Amino acid sequence: MLWILLTAAAAPLQVARNALQRGLVGEAGPWGATLVRFLFGLPFSIGLFALAVLLTPDAQPDPSLRFLAGVSVGAVAQVAATGFLLLAMGRSGFAVATVFQQSSLPLGAVLGWIALGDRLSAGAWTGVFVATAGLLVLSWPRREDLRGSVAGAALGLASGAAFAVALNGYRQSGLALEPAHPIYAALAGLVVAQGLQSLLLGGALAVTQPQALRAVRESWKASLGAGAFGSAASACWFAALALAPAAPVRAVGVIEAPIAAAVGRRLFRERLSARQWIGGVLTSLGVVLTALG
Repeated sequence: MLWILLTAAAAPLQVARNALQRGLVGEAGPWGATLVRFLFGLPFSIGLFALAVLLTPDAQPDPSLRFLAGVSVGAVAQVAATGFLLLAMGRSGFAVATVFQQSSLPLGAVLGWIALGDRLSAGAWTGVFVATAGLLVLSWPRREDLRGSVAGAALGLASGAAFAVALNGYRQSGLALEPAHPIYAALAGLVVAQGLQSLLLGGALAVTQPQALRAVRESWKASLGAGAFGSAASACWFAALALAPAAPVRAVGVIEAPIAAAVGRRLFRERLSARQWIGGVLTSLGVVLTALG
């Protein structure tokens, strides 16, 4: 059950990274803050992979087209998911946006049913409906801020959908590269993904928003912290996904929601309404039911 320990470790690391990234949004913008996760996390990820190479001398990686396709799709989807998540945090709050991110599992299950013909059990369908009810409660617009509520919900759901694509892409890339050594394969995929993400997003910002790159450089201390936490969190996620299917990994990852609620209240002085608590609990329950179904 190593994957459970890895997932449990990834959740608080991810919350810490998200909190540091949110602090950078004001200066670097949402996409500059997104870049921090990958660019400043890359040196740490390379170090972790170098350690894996030393500890796995018999690994025989196969950088096939399947690996490259999986890691590329996952990398692009993760960039979009992170950007949407940071934008959602600005609209809906830290904790609520984190719960919206949990929608990646039920959305992924429905996507697999529609596009790939995956069969869902009665328990999984129950989880999808419960999670959907929770998301509807959570995203129900406030009269005083109708436009902002709808926009925050849409961004949160977009983040969840993109994360669903990323999770499956990374899992496929790890299985294609070196199935006999899942930790090695996961860290190799992490390095390739973060290198690609840094190149693509950094290049795009250099052309369209050079001021965002300057802000990232000037905030290097916070950026370095976000990169370190992000690298550690991603390493745990990648390794867990290499050891177990995405559904149970995401189910255990639901522990991120209460941690985010505590951090949101402590650092950002956010208070959740009764409706938000009910929606968050229903969504998290639906995620678990979908995974276990």
